[in-house]
Amino acid sequence: MKLNFIFDMFVKGLVYTLILILMIFQNNVSQLNAAPMNQNKDLSIIEELRLNVPAKYKKAWLKAENQIWEPWLAEQDGFLGRQIFYNEKKEEALLLVKWENKKLWKNIAVEEVTRVQNIFEENVKDSLNLEKNPFELSYEGELFNQK
Repeated sequence: MKLNFIFDMFVKGLVYTLILILMIFQNNVSQLNAAPMNQNKDLSIIEELRLNVPAKYKKAWLKAENQIWEPWLAEQDGFLGRQIFYNEKKEEALLLVKWENKKLWKNIAVEEVTRVQNIFEENVKDSLNLEKNPFELSYEGELFNQK
């Protein structure tokens, strides 16, 4: 009887130890699998932008995008192209800008981007006879190709 009690305690202790080891190992495996995500500096990257674009201003927005941003982007080192989508129901634009890699994209000075954005906004306000830019940025993110 005493031997059964000792054996039961030993088995329970062994089971709890194995569970603890598996939990620790599983946690480390998750961290190891996530680690390569930080190594995306040399992979192509998609800049994702979402804008609120009222339907009544859609044509003016597209015209300004093509006249201001498109030529400027074409001159940037690492720029590979972009796609523009429009959701009529949400009155939301989705811009996907493809870059050779994150380093080249982020090497563009913030001041330079701000300068072009200001030109874009002035163009829009003048063409629509408005005092404020009607296109509000609602989301900015980045996407990596999953292989």
